[in-house]
Amino acid sequence: MLITRLTPDFVFEDDRGVLTQLVSDGYRQVNVVFSKQGTVRGGHYHKENVEAFYVISGELTVEASLDGEKQSERFSAGDMFLLSPGTVHSMTYIKDTFLVVMYDKGVENPDGTKDIIPFVKED
Repeated sequence: MLITRLTPDFVFEDDRGVLTQLVSDGYRQVNVVFSKQGTVRGGHYHKENVEAFYVISGELTVEASLDGEKQSERFSAGDMFLLSPGTVHSMTYIKDTFLVVMYDKGVENPDGTKDIIPFVKED
């Protein structure tokens, strides 16, 4: 399985609203990403990073591949998933979407390079 579905660590709800704790440990870099309906992002992989996503709002399809194995999953608000290092991934946004994206190590390396490797299809 290339795309692992996760659940938040903790959810508390009362008449005031909802608190969702995504994780309590293990991630160094956290980003919030907005993508417009109809756009595609990704087309890359990370050599070192585990990457976890939480969908705040919207809907997207994730295409993933590794060593000839392929997987496609659809996610919407409240869904959480993980991609392991080496997994090529692209996201197609079905609706305007807000995501939280977490990296266990962070994509900026000390030498100034980034752990974002573009994937080029071979014919």
